[in-house]
Amino acid sequence: MRVQASFGRSDAGRKEVGTQRRQGVHPALFYGMFAVLLAGNGLLGTAFLFSSDIQKLLSGQNDMVIEAYEDRIAQLRVEVDRLHSRSYAQAGDMNLQLQELAQQQEVLLEQHQLVRVLVDKAGELGIEAAGLAAADGEETASLATINATGNPDVDATAAAVAQMMGETQFAMSSIAETATSRTDSIVSELSGLGIRVDLPSSQDGMGGPLLAAVGEGEISPTIDDANAVMAALVRYRAARDSIDMAPIHMPISGNFRQSSGFGNRSDPFSGGRAFHSGLDFAASKGTTVFSAGKGVVSFVGSKPGYGNVVEVTHATGLVTRYAHLSGFLSGEGQAVNTGTPIAKVGSTGRSTGPHLHFEVRDGDNAINPKVFLEAGKRLLALLG
Repeated sequence: MRVQASFGRSDAGRKEVGTQRRQGVHPALFYGMFAVLLAGNGLLGTAFLFSSDIQKLLSGQNDMVIEAYEDRIAQLRVEVDRLHSRSYAQAGDMNLQLQELAQQQEVLLEQHQLVRVLVDKAGELGIEAAGLAAADGEETASLATINATGNPDVDATAAAVAQMMGETQFAMSSIAETATSRTDSIVSELSGLGIRVDLPSSQDGMGGPLLAAVGEGEISPTIDDANAVMAALVRYRAARDSIDMAPIHMPISGNFRQSSGFGNRSDPFSGGRAFHSGLDFAASKGTTVFSAGKGVVSFVGSKPGYGNVVEVTHATGLVTRYAHLSGFLSGEGQAVNTGTPIAKVGSTGRSTGPHLHFEVRDGDNAINPKVFLEAGKRLLALLG
């Protein structure tokens, strides 16, 4: 490396120049970080809009597991039938073992029918069944094992049936635990926002006079377990539906950035301290604005300082306000869902440039929208 001479410059001068060059952020690094931020916001908005499609894709895994599990049950039924078709008089208590095996098979079939319904319901809610293992080559071979006496191994077949019964029981338990855990998380998040979640009671109404039992028509424990799982799924569905009632979803997607937060700030016109009642998202004029939750459009028009405005009233009683719009895509009285296009970004009213002003209001009080959007991110991750 060739070292160039520095004529007329002291060492102190060179150090000062080097220090000046190191000050500030390199433009490439700045624009790179900005691009990552925009891409992340865009992906988050896209995930909100297409979360239902993602859940449908994930629920397809449940169908594959159930089909493989049904193949295993079919193999066991063939093996049990084959054992019944042969004579085991020389085996002493072999017939008793076969009777017990047949009873276990009936219980397994009952469990599977219930689990199939529960897995389908869970798949619709984005819950993947756990504990149902697909058949593999080694297990299939074990069903036809011949023992030392030359007879088919009844014990091995009984063990396979018992294993599958345990798997179906574990699958039901895992569905109930997942549904209950997610329900509790949703209730906790929305309660933190002051939103009450109405859930169906986990206890069904029962009563009547106390009479002596008649016969042996007892309810199967499997049916009781299945009813408990179904109750957990019903409560989870109610909790999940309540998410759309709350204004917790991002009202804009694509290329945007948050240009101003909630609270006191330096006013862009006067320069003095002033209160800002919402969040500002800078975006190109004409960018689509979406409803942050399910509700009814309660106002479309102009307000002083806000310019063109759309307001949506939600079932929770909260109102979301979308301001400085360049155009309207909705009308008063229109029912909207989460992600319904309602307007376009503009710069009307008291505005320095194209952006969306987003507010969450409880009566005359403005609430920090960031708290709602952060809760929405956590719930999206939970349901994902």
